[in-house]
Amino acid sequence: MSEVTRRAFIGAGAAVGGGAVAGGGAGGGAAPGREEPPFGPVVVRPGDPRYEDLAVRRTNQRFRHEPEYFCLATTTEQVVQAVQDAVRAGRRVTVRSGGHCYENFVGDGAQVVIDLCEMSGVSFDRKRGAFAIEAGATLMNAYRTLYLGWGVTIPGGQCGGVAAGGHIAGGGYGPLSRRDGLTVDYLHAVEVVVVGRDGRARAVVATRDPADPDHDLWWAHTGGGGGNFGIVTRYWMRDPRARGDDPATLLPRPPRTVLSGLAMWSWDGMDRASFRRLLRNYAEWHVRNSDPGSPYLSLWGSLLIPGRQAGADPGGVIMPTQIDAGLPGAEKLLRDHFAFVAEGVGPRQLVLPLTREPWHQAVRNLSLGADAESGRYKGKAAYLRESFTDEQADVAFDHLHEPGEISSAGLLWLLSYGGKVNTVPPDATATVERRSVLKALNLVTWQPDQDGDAHLAWVRSLHRGLFAGTGGVPVPGGNCGGAYINYPDADHADPAWNTSGVPWSTLYYGGNYARLQRVKRRYDPRDVFRHALSVRP
Repeated sequence: MSEVTRRAFIGAGAAVGGGAVAGGGAGGGAAPGREEPPFGPVVVRPGDPRYEDLAVRRTNQRFRHEPEYFCLATTTEQVVQAVQDAVRAGRRVTVRSGGHCYENFVGDGAQVVIDLCEMSGVSFDRKRGAFAIEAGATLMNAYRTLYLGWGVTIPGGQCGGVAAGGHIAGGGYGPLSRRDGLTVDYLHAVEVVVVGRDGRARAVVATRDPADPDHDLWWAHTGGGGGNFGIVTRYWMRDPRARGDDPATLLPRPPRTVLSGLAMWSWDGMDRASFRRLLRNYAEWHVRNSDPGSPYLSLWGSLLIPGRQAGADPGGVIMPTQIDAGLPGAEKLLRDHFAFVAEGVGPRQLVLPLTREPWHQAVRNLSLGADAESGRYKGKAAYLRESFTDEQADVAFDHLHEPGEISSAGLLWLLSYGGKVNTVPPDATATVERRSVLKALNLVTWQPDQDGDAHLAWVRSLHRGLFAGTGGVPVPGGNCGGAYINYPDADHADPAWNTSGVPWSTLYYGGNYARLQRVKRRYDPRDVFRHALSVRP
């Protein structure tokens, strides 16, 4: 089994189980009566044995972070000082929280990397009436603490090892988003370390309140992406519709139990016509069942299509799906979904026995380990407002159907979207795309001894072929809704791969880009915080 296929099966199991995977624990406080030992800021330079551990602390092993030094901070004040020191010395500074960036935004040209892995607190801030999540807290950390502490959660991603810092700033979505919306739809306030025109670093707390003079900085962090305007140290989360001060009522409650199922189709007998029908059925189901009143809003899943494997077992298409088990007729809803997607598709669909688990038990038991998230890979993504055309489906079929060393390590992944996400106006948050019903991800992985350039060429060919009608990139319009900044692809800014005449900023931000630029000019006028796809001042 290829690495990408192994990851696909593990990921499928995690998605079936409850919607969050992998993670770390919440940082504990000092025991009563004991003084907590001081920590940070810690500066780690080459030659220090800790340097190597920090250099490899990222999931995409294509890149290596080798700055002049790493700075680990545990307080906002330490981050302010670390940024100030770097700016005063004229050093290029970047920030890292979970280390899950698809591109080399952290390491590319960085002389100082501020690492926030130890800023991992999750708590209720009674003064603000909202939950505080520090930027280094992993999603699994946040899910566990919010749920076990108050019975609530946020509609974040399924990869629990991702940290809040970049995830929330980029929009944030996951298994509960069809029911509850995006993570940023619950952003109450954000704390950001910024650098003024005078070169002075300072911390700003920006809130949802339109009367807040820093309200635009809050808005920029509702989908503007990480590493653009400053360094986020803390988020506060609260449902904007909530009233009162009872923490148990201020964020969504997850399902009490989750009903999960897994459907599969073998590559054996999967011809071009069946492949077209499968992709069309899956998208059409989401088009029909993404209205706010749909009984299917709590259904979330994905269609994973790994490349065909050589040998007796060719592998096949995997469809992990889950639904709130407390819904009336939940099992019928789930089985009807499987039947709709299977209609007219050969070979015969295999559905494994359904499972029912408490929500957090599933999260904990089916977590995805860091070894399965880590590797050399390239991802390229798009929003879909409706199905791929038959011509687009044929491109995917041609790239995935024939077994080969590279294609067998490739993957087309369609993920559920829409529902409550699309009830928010496109300018209410920086996340502009509020019409799509699926996210599409093209992915390829490879081993250190394999030809990475050949693998890159394969996934680039797949992506360019899928969007050949719009210059090789997912230009918003028709069946496409642009791209998601948390799945960044630097090729979108490269005229060799983007021949559409549409700038990368339109793909990711649409009509919201001009406002993001105004925020950039105000809060980062020296362009201290920048990367390959950062907002240009």
